[in-house]
Amino acid sequence: MSAPIIVFDLDGTLVDTAPDLLDSLNHCLETVDMAPVKHEDVNRIVGFGSRVMIERAFALRKRHLDGGQLDALQAAFLDHYTANVPGHSRPFPGAVETVERFHAAGYTAAVCTNKLEGMSLSLLEALGIVEHFSAICGGDTFPMRKPDPGHLLRTIAMAGADPQRAVMVGDSRTDIDTAKAAGIPVIAVDFGYTDQHVSTFEPSRVISRFDELTVEMVEGLIAATAS
Repeated sequence: MSAPIIVFDLDGTLVDTAPDLLDSLNHCLETVDMAPVKHEDVNRIVGFGSRVMIERAFALRKRHLDGGQLDALQAAFLDHYTANVPGHSRPFPGAVETVERFHAAGYTAAVCTNKLEGMSLSLLEALGIVEHFSAICGGDTFPMRKPDPGHLLRTIAMAGADPQRAVMVGDSRTDIDTAKAAGIPVIAVDFGYTDQHVSTFEPSRVISRFDELTVEMVEGLIAATAS
């Protein structure tokens, strides 16, 4: 029998990357003489990858953005972000210990993120925690990406785990919608990057700290889904 699995989103769930995402966004906006985005706007911008971050920044400023300009700005964003990994990004308190706790209980762990795969690997390697995950699947790993449930289901398959004994942990509507569409219970953290409280999107559970994420909670959710 395949192992049970806990699958994490990356930005805003496992790792607090907002300072570096904002730095790279403002770096590329500076090249077109746009005012920087402030930290209080992060939750309105982050969550769907660098292209959407740039599009939303332009929308906030009511500035027109064409496809060619978006391509150039994304390249500037990615170059800046990659050159500065891990920057100020750090795992959220208790995140690494939680993954280790689930490993000790016989679970495998994976990352399913809309961040590009290479950037995700570089970040987790720089933080020294890449070995904790049996699969790290980004927005360009498969032909689809979250909220398409195929992104989550293929991540579980790549990790060699059992989708019938799986749970997703995320911080946004995207994560919650993805897991629901895949028929997998989802636990939402309320400290991530979203402009509405995650309870609005009706996850299976909401937690405010990683020490609330227990093996017993996950096993109960998996059992309830199977019944």
